[in-house]
Amino acid sequence: MSLHQQLHKFEAAFERFAAPVKPYLPLIARFLLVVTFLEDSVRMTCSFWASFLNLGFSSAAADLFLIGNVLIMLACSILAIAKKHTEIAVGGLAVVVVTQGLGYGLIFDPAFLFRTISIVGGLVMLLADAHLSKSSKNSRSIFAGLPQIVDADSRSTYLQLCGRVLLVFLFLSFVFAAELTPLRIVVAAIALIGSILVVIGFKAKWTAGFLIVFLCFSNVLLNNWWTLHHNHPQRDFQRYDFFQNLSIMGGFLLLVNLGPGGLSMDGKKKDF
Repeated sequence: MSLHQQLHKFEAAFERFAAPVKPYLPLIARFLLVVTFLEDSVRMTCSFWASFLNLGFSSAAADLFLIGNVLIMLACSILAIAKKHTEIAVGGLAVVVVTQGLGYGLIFDPAFLFRTISIVGGLVMLLADAHLSKSSKNSRSIFAGLPQIVDADSRSTYLQLCGRVLLVFLFLSFVFAAELTPLRIVVAAIALIGSILVVIGFKAKWTAGFLIVFLCFSNVLLNNWWTLHHNHPQRDFQRYDFFQNLSIMGGFLLLVNLGPGGLSMDGKKKDF
């Protein structure tokens, strides 16, 4: 039996093993994708009340900025999880990402920027998921016009391409890290190979699944904020990074569920 046949047999066995979980993957992915916004809204609310009780209102503009961000994050996260008005939900969360980066002055910090771009990639994958759902509904309707179906499919294809390209930016931070130790070189090599495979869409589902596992272990090892003392200066930073990585994992999980789309090596193979 050739390597290709063995790989195909393994993939088929894994698909059968994962079949009971597969219907719940989209919901899990959408929840993970917005979990950083949910956690951020809770943290900002607690910080606001603590500041209010101790110091009172310091700045009306700052208070409005904080309250507006919390309301948008909560409302749009709920819409995203429920798969309702996805375009509005994605637009609102994207605005929050940009305004927070500018408001906190972190938009030019490389680590923050790469992670933020990856989260935007997850939001783009969420849009692709919504367009694919609309396309499948139209295709089941006897009144659906063919041009509408083609347009919806083409939009989702380009969104999937854009989403998977943006998703891998987090791993580029491993590649371009300033300090190069032997372990970091190995990690950077794995991240680079995985990122390339996702971008070109070769075995994209399996690569995305591997990167989820890779990110899960690195997230627990590097961002274990729960082990730090409550007053430790790095606790909030590690907690923020931890939940942002969870959201990026949600984006990759959407990629596992949706596939890379037509503009990929995997998609081209299906055409032959």
